Amino acid sequence: MKKIIQPAGLLLIAFYMATLGGCAIGKRVPSATEYDLGPSPVATLASPAQPALAVLPAISVAEVLAPIWLDTPMMYYRLAYVNDQQPRQYGGSRWTMPPAQLFAQRLKSRLAQSGSAVLSASDGAANVPLLRLEADDFTQTFSSPGQSVGRVAIRASLFNVRTLIAYKTFVVERPATTADANGGALALANASDAVIADITAWLSQVPLKK
Repeated sequence: MKKIIQPAGLLLIAFYMATLGGCAIGKRVPSATEYDLGPSPVATLASPAQPALAVLPAISVAEVLAPIWLDTPMMYYRLAYVNDQQPRQYGGSRWTMPPAQLFAQRLKSRLAQSGSAVLSASDGAANVPLLRLEADDFTQTFSSPGQSVGRVAIRASLFNVRTLIAYKTFVVERPATTADANGGALALANASDAVIADITAWLSQVPLKK
């Protein structure tokens, strides 16, 4: 004889299945470790490792452009001893936002700390030069399994309205203290600060006022 399940039994089965489903859905996948560039150094206090930045006239800073592969929060590294044309991703580590945005925030913060008036390109301020930046590289590069550097490459263009005033490429490498994402993040933060200091020194040598 075919066994008939009573309504109460159906409710119990439904509750049991829902509980199992809830456990499966509620099981959290471990999140990735996130990094940024750390607290911005105090620009007014000079030191051998971090010289003070020059105070510049007012300047507009556009958002930093980056190639598609760098326009994500993924942390990239290269194994130069295997194939330096293959950027690889850290599976369990990432930036809090795309590195170009982190660099732009850092640059604006440092310029503002030094006493410069920093405007957004969208403000459309008249008689204020515009700085455009493009990121070519922001990766940790391994020369061997235990040795790596953080490499930052930025192209800078300075405009007065539509007239190009000056152009320069900045490339800085800083050694990583550990051969992992943590060491890479610190090395890239140090390299970013060095590039920012170089950009500021360059800007101080070109005519920013009309």
